[in-house]
Amino acid sequence: MHTEPLILQTILFLIATCANLLSAFSGGGAGLVQLPALILLGLPFAKALATHKVASVALGIGASIRYYNHRNLRPSIIAIILGFGLPGVLIGAGVILSIPDKSATILLGLLTLWLGIYSSKSPRLGKGNQKPSFSQSEKIIGGIVIFIIGVLNGSLTSGTGLFLTMWLVAWFGLTYTNAIAYTLVLVGVVWNGTGALVLGINADIQWNWIASLFLGSLLGGYLGAHLSILKGDHLVKKAFEVISILFGLSLFLKGLYI
Repeated sequence: MHTEPLILQTILFLIATCANLLSAFSGGGAGLVQLPALILLGLPFAKALATHKVASVALGIGASIRYYNHRNLRPSIIAIILGFGLPGVLIGAGVILSIPDKSATILLGLLTLWLGIYSSKSPRLGKGNQKPSFSQSEKIIGGIVIFIIGVLNGSLTSGTGLFLTMWLVAWFGLTYTNAIAYTLVLVGVVWNGTGALVLGINADIQWNWIASLFLGSLLGGYLGAHLSILKGDHLVKKAFEVISILFGLSLFLKGLYI
């Protein structure tokens, strides 16, 4: 009896470490592993979602520590991601607890699957054709899509980092490694922190699980960012594609059986 809490905390730590290492290396997807795991361990959906959101902030913190002074994050892109994305996160987090998510989960799975296939069929995508500046219309269009991704992030949490990574690559011309830096730092810390705050007000959090999940997310985020920096864009692109296809299929099947 006395060893059961320790075993559970160890399991939580390992799940968080693996999920967030994978996410930090490939550009998203921690929620596709960690959230279902929390549900399988006995938490209801709303409580698991709120608990995951709080713990996932550590992913961004861990990655930020590794990316500090390594990647040049442009203020203009940061402003677009936060200015358009945060309102979307607030809206998504405010409505998720009152709507069914079967259709949305199936759609998200199909879209995530498409991301991986599209990237694999586009060999020049993410090769570093970043523009020095953007027109006002490009910023607005890019921001509107980021707003939609923010709504998905606040409501469904699973896989939306992959969407932002791909959009930063496809629309703003970033390399995969640099796009992942924006995703991990801004989504991991700011978007997820905002979502955690809103969900924490409206749903219970499994506080006695947070320490293990937080430490695992912190370690996984740091290690994943470290691997992303070391391995370069080619391998990161391949990892992104594999994770997108596998997680897209997983979400689609999950949605069918909700």
